[in-house]
Amino acid sequence: MSLQHLIAPDAAPPPPTARYSHAVKAGPFLYVTGQLPVDPDDPQAPLPDGIAAQTHMSFRNLARIVDHADYVLADTVFARIYLTQFERDYPEMNRVYGEYFPDAQRLPGRTTVGVSALARDALVEIDLVLWKG
Repeated sequence: MSLQHLIAPDAAPPPPTARYSHAVKAGPFLYVTGQLPVDPDDPQAPLPDGIAAQTHMSFRNLARIVDHADYVLADTVFARIYLTQFERDYPEMNRVYGEYFPDAQRLPGRTTVGVSALARDALVEIDLVLWKG
């Protein structure tokens, strides 16, 4: 099996101090690096206010990477979500998440964890594993 390391030109660029690909394709699997709510069109801009806006922005970044790799979000088999304010933000993040995975019969596996901090003081970071057979 060959590996393909991808950088999506229209996704938020990795910061100069970070060393990662946006995604790595391994056979039919696509492993997408955790995405913060950074505006891909203005990476230096302040992060959006609130968990709903930050979750949407994280998914915007994920969708650009997934699309670049010729997958769709519906190909997601597993999502990992990190929240800095778990108790406060989980319900609203979960509501927004449901907008991206609306089919209750085909939901990806998922882990959601509370963490003490994320880069740029983000409230959320999301990574995905996708499969296309």
